[in-house]
Amino acid sequence: MEIKRDYYLNKLIAKQHNGLIKVVTGMRRCGKSYLLFNLFKDYLIENNVAADHIIEVAFDSFENIKYCDPEVLYPFIKEQIVDKEQYYIILDEIQLLGQFESVLNGLMRIPNVDVYVTGSNAKFLSKDIITEFRGRGDEMHMNPLSFSEFMSVYDGNKYDGWNDYILYGGLPSVVQLHNSEQKIEYLKNIFEETYINDIIGRHKVKNRAELEELLNILSSAIGSLTNPRKLEDTFKSVKQVTISAKTINNYLGYLCDSFLITAAHRYDIKGRKYIGSPMKYYFSDIGLRNARINFRQLEETHTMENVIYNELLSRGYNVDVGVVTIQQRDSAGKMMRKQLEVDFVCNKGSKRYYIQSAYSMPTAEKMEQEQRSLVKIDDSFKKIIITKDTPTPTYNEAGILVMNVYDFLLNDNSLEQ
Repeated sequence: MEIKRDYYLNKLIAKQHNGLIKVVTGMRRCGKSYLLFNLFKDYLIENNVAADHIIEVAFDSFENIKYCDPEVLYPFIKEQIVDKEQYYIILDEIQLLGQFESVLNGLMRIPNVDVYVTGSNAKFLSKDIITEFRGRGDEMHMNPLSFSEFMSVYDGNKYDGWNDYILYGGLPSVVQLHNSEQKIEYLKNIFEETYINDIIGRHKVKNRAELEELLNILSSAIGSLTNPRKLEDTFKSVKQVTISAKTINNYLGYLCDSFLITAAHRYDIKGRKYIGSPMKYYFSDIGLRNARINFRQLEETHTMENVIYNELLSRGYNVDVGVVTIQQRDSAGKMMRKQLEVDFVCNKGSKRYYIQSAYSMPTAEKMEQEQRSLVKIDDSFKKIIITKDTPTPTYNEAGILVMNVYDFLLNDNSLEQ
């Protein structure tokens, strides 16, 4: 089964020969290697690039372990460049290459070379590559399969597909497994053997149990506002364990660096400023989150919110959690400040959308509750409620677009309606 990743392939094609090092980032197993070594390579060959002008090295493969030594890799690449035709160099999991900055700098000086690299660690890439190359690195972030990509290979209708997607997620390898037992086993195994081991090895984490317990807490509370101090209190009260807020903050950083989770910051819409803490954490793949909690606590309300968040990121939006401050009278008639939440404030260029995730709105009262924060925003940007139970996209009396989650996810231009 070949899963087309046309969105990313077309972005990569558009970056050809731009004089920059193309850096494809994303969590382990999301499809970066397949994109470069299969889809992009096939595209090059179909467009008359000779196979011996495509030089590829996967540093996480045992057979290539010697090439992690830059003094072995660089001559290996150089000796394959034998004419003035265009060469394409593809280096997978670049963070495993020693002195990678010097190697890439050297390759950039070869006029007939176009360089593509992948990496699975955000801190390494943002700190080292972007800083080191000062504008000479061109990053493209890749996510697990979106629901639309998932449905392109799913054998069934969108309703059954949704149930599978929110349970097992969108890692390409999982989608290609044949039954639930295989999927569950795979997700549990790679969480332990790939993601956690990778984080522990890279950051020299001494207490594995602490890191795993933090993952358990985050997995059980996706989309909840929290910060290191709150998590420290949770460890004390629920787990009877003492872990400092500083250590928890370090662990959160490691999890974000691995692209396993993403932090959504709070934004004061009327004050037009960011609020430092607390924030929300979402899982980059919902199947991995479910594996972490042994496929229990599967509340579709929170899962849908996580899926919507990931979809917005995949479409290239900067996504924050919105806060709207209003004045209202308390029971004694005294004026007081109250903060209302907007699930997502999405920005891309001059576009902005305010989006609320509401699993079900069976009554007028529930509709009123869900749109309360949206109607208090006094600007002209589009306001949207995404729900599970609306038949077709429609504008309600407050001028808010209400659409179901299937229309949102399966139509790339759904927000433009």
